[in-house]
This record gives sequence, C-alpha cells and structure tokens, in this order.
Amino acid sequence: MKYSIIFSAVVVALSLSACDRPTVVTPAAVVTNVPVPGPAGATGATGSTGSTGSAGSTGATGSTGYTGSTGSTGSTGATGATGSTGYTGSTGATGATGDTGATGQRGKTGDTIVVVPSSK
Repeated sequence: MKYSIIFSAVVVALSLSACDRPTVVTPAAVVTNVPVPGPAGATGATGSTGSTGSAGSTGATGSTGYTGSTGSTGSTGATGATGSTGYTGSTGATGATGDTGATGQRGKTGDTIVVVPSSK
C-alpha cells in the first residue's frame, strides 16, 4: 500500500508538469520616423464607361436518345383441367310384346296381286 500511494503521487506530479507550457512573449516593434499624411489632393477625372459585350451564342441542341427495345411476350398460361364426365342415364323400360297374327286357312292358296304404277 505504501508503494501505490507514492507511485500515484509521482504519476500525478509528472502529468501536471507535462501540461505546463511557457507563454511566448513577442516584443512590440519600435516605429521611428513615421511619415504623417498631408492634405488630400484634387479628385481625378471620371473614366469612360466600358462597352457592353455581345451576348454569347446559344449552344447546340443535343440529339434525341435512342428508343428502347420492345419487351418480350409473356409466357402462355397453364391449360385448364378437364371437366368430369357426366353420369350414364338409366335404361328405359322394355315395351310390351305385340299380339300374334291370325293363322291362315289350310289348303287355300293366296291370290295374285298386280301393282299398277300411277301416272301422276
């Protein structure tokens, strides 16, 4: 503990002495035989007015920029899903059987029929 107090005191003394900077004193300049100004002289003649300069020429117009290229065509959309198949209809009812025709007579032959076309 004795050494730490002594060491701290030495460090503080050195740091404070390092901050002390001497001020520089510059002696004032001695002026001798300073001329005293006399009365002002007469005012000189007014000078001529300068000419007005011509306006500068207008710069050239810049060229028109290039037109950008056309964008690419978008991709085709996806194909829609196929619709579902409809239901099969039910089968209709079976019709009734027709009457049986009359039986012909035995031993008789049929008549001959002649078809004559019409003239209409």
